[in-house]
Amino acid sequence: MVKVRAARPAEAEALTGLVMRSKAHWGYDAAFLASCAAELRIRPDEVTARRIVVAEDPEGTVLGLASLEGGAPLATLGLLFVEPSAIGQGVGRILYRDVLRRAVQQGVRRLVIDSDPHAAGFYRAMGAVAASTAPTASASPAGLPGALVRFEAAPAPLADWARAWTGGGRAVHVGNVAEFNAQFGDSSLDREQSAAHHYSCLAAFYSPYPSALVLPRAVPAGWTELVCRQLGWTGVEVYDGLVERGPGLVDAVRARPALAARLTGAGEPLVPWGLTRPFGLLAGRPWRAGELRYESKAAAHGLFGRILAEGGHPGIVLPAQARAAGRWAAARLLAARARAGESTVLKSEHGVGGSGTTVVTAGQVRAAGGARALLRRLPRGPLLVEEFVDGPADPGAARDLTYDGFVDPAGRVHEVGAALMDVTAGAYRGATVGPGAVPDWAQKPLLAFGAAVGRGLAASGYRGWFDVDFVVDAEGRLAPTETNLRLTGPSIAFMVAARLDALRGAGHLVRIADRVELGARLPEAQLDELCADLARGCAELGAVFVPAIPTGAFDPAPWMGVLVAARSLETLDAAEALVRSEAAAVGAMFDAFEPADRPPGPARGAGGRP
Repeated sequence: MVKVRAARPAEAEALTGLVMRSKAHWGYDAAFLASCAAELRIRPDEVTARRIVVAEDPEGTVLGLASLEGGAPLATLGLLFVEPSAIGQGVGRILYRDVLRRAVQQGVRRLVIDSDPHAAGFYRAMGAVAASTAPTASASPAGLPGALVRFEAAPAPLADWARAWTGGGRAVHVGNVAEFNAQFGDSSLDREQSAAHHYSCLAAFYSPYPSALVLPRAVPAGWTELVCRQLGWTGVEVYDGLVERGPGLVDAVRARPALAARLTGAGEPLVPWGLTRPFGLLAGRPWRAGELRYESKAAAHGLFGRILAEGGHPGIVLPAQARAAGRWAAARLLAARARAGESTVLKSEHGVGGSGTTVVTAGQVRAAGGARALLRRLPRGPLLVEEFVDGPADPGAARDLTYDGFVDPAGRVHEVGAALMDVTAGAYRGATVGPGAVPDWAQKPLLAFGAAVGRGLAASGYRGWFDVDFVVDAEGRLAPTETNLRLTGPSIAFMVAARLDALRGAGHLVRIADRVELGARLPEAQLDELCADLARGCAELGAVFVPAIPTGAFDPAPWMGVLVAARSLETLDAAEALVRSEAAAVGAMFDAFEPADRPPGPARGAGGRP
């Protein structure tokens, strides 16, 4: 394990030697290196003034050094050099991230980097942005090989909401997606909750920095290693393979006293996908009857109506909704709307990711042979009949938006932000968060109404994460459609954006794509190889790739969930297009690895691993 410490004045001569060896690694001739020597020399009286730190291995061997020079709000990365034998081992990454961390602590908001041309790719990969103006050739040592490449970074502290979410520290993430869903008995969800077990992989991202992941199914070791590398995590323990079928993840943890004690004994917060009675028992959190009542779409609609009745939200309109007493009552309501030529949204009382939600046009009712015939095709259970909100005429305009926030244990509402969702035929496909993702006109009314919903949830006794989903109508107003009292796909994107901003500098856009189709089922080793290739390909575009859901790759119809991040929408779109294209093209490469008699998934049992 490489550690970083302050350099000592007595090390100045040895550090100068390291700098010169590192510079020579790029093939510069002796004359050029001699011309650099005076500028690159480190004197004993400069070590403290230049804030020089070194990275050393467990034996105390110095592997690299870096300096943070100047003061707030503008500073310079004066030196960053790695011993040639250690180049490519992550030492530079550790030093660079340490410089950003120290810059934040010292109030620096702009960090200037004049890079050797050979190191430019490293700084791009670390998130630095090419400056609009670069030094002239004379700014390079002796001006011989050409100008240095100027980059800038914007050091940023962890977002205030992220600090409040877990107290600013690490957390234990419990992937109890199936357990949360099962408590509502939604008839639109499969009995074995196989999809929920896949989505439990999102437990990796329940906060910006986990200490442990608790997962129902076994996950590939290469997946967790890549995620940790991309997000700068160390020491993350993984406990997987606890429940292959059924929703009882937390019960499985509680049935293992040693594991339960390990997870709860460190004093770190336990973060679930959503609140359940078993989780309350594990976490020592009292279970409050009715705390999740606004997970009901009908109850949420009622809350929205009460908030609007109080006034103060002119940009918000509420679609009409009726709860049908039975299927025949629903058929009558649907038929009446179809006769009037109106489209209708049919909703189960509870559902996730669009399950249990169906948009029906008047033409579809006629084609099905009437409302009763159409309803026979839908899942059984309580049914809500809701007015369909026509969207903007421009097909490229924002249509589906969401607000994310949480209520802390003291009942305070924390705003996380707004996101643009990708929703197709009522089904959620993904979301984008970050600067410019949501239209400016929607920000104020969306955030104000979301905060009002948060206050209503807090007053009802709810404590935890929530979101409020909206659709945009033809007049550009926002229509709230439901609340989710749990973590969500957009929340995962917010967590990753907060981590990347703190790790690489401010300004990341993050997109989560729930389902990227694969051209073939992948053995574990080939999935690792694909993800590594995608990480490199996205880095070349100036983007970050993080695999989010790997276990779908072993399904008969293979897929995976992904996260991509960038600092512009154009780069973000290019990264997503690259990922989808490469994922679809794996068939020819990996067909030879397809086992004849079983899915090629992980086969490990429960246990911890770094």
